[in-house]
Amino acid sequence: MEDVRVSDVEVCNLAYKGELEGLQSRVTADKSLSTIKDQDDRTPLHWACSAGHTAIVDYLLRTGVPIDDKDDAGWTPLHIAASAGRSDIVRALIGKGAQVNATNQNGCTPLHYASSKNKHEIALMLLEHGALPDAKDNLESTPLHRAASKGNLKLVQILLQHQASTNIQDKEGNTALHLACDEERIEEAKYLVEHGASIYIENKEEKTPLQVAKGGLGIFLRRLVEK
Repeated sequence: MEDVRVSDVEVCNLAYKGELEGLQSRVTADKSLSTIKDQDDRTPLHWACSAGHTAIVDYLLRTGVPIDDKDDAGWTPLHIAASAGRSDIVRALIGKGAQVNATNQNGCTPLHYASSKNKHEIALMLLEHGALPDAKDNLESTPLHRAASKGNLKLVQILLQHQASTNIQDKEGNTALHLACDEERIEEAKYLVEHGASIYIENKEEKTPLQVAKGGLGIFLRRLVEK
């Protein structure tokens, strides 16, 4: 099998490849290796989360490694696990007290990534443990903006069930409904309007969601609010 090297640190490569015994033997000989950082400021825990190796994550957590260390882009292990869809690892990290509202250099929380990548179970776990549904990234986008623009209806529903605000505007003045309309996400747009999203808010181009909507979606939405 080809030797996969993602890191300039051997224990990080072992964590990524899932080689638990090799990693354990090195950490047993030198405990500092459990928290060593590589060229990207990633620890073995970051790499185990990335590749989804639950046994290695559990082992590292038992040794007491820090769980909220950030890499050179500000990603914590929880960011990585949430983005990669590693439900069991997200559960383990949260169980050890990982910060669910940590932000990376883009201002994104783990919930932003769960929302854009349609990871229902992970989004629910994060929200049930204190993740902020209205957290804004550097572009002032919320998880709801992401879910709506990607057409992730179930995530839109989950976020609204956890009191996400429907009419927050991002840096371009767009609400989640603007983005849903622009991407022709019909079911998402309908659900947003039914749950309080305004069709009259203008973005920085002075366009409302109705004006952004393409084809029959605009007519559909107007009829929806005129009922």
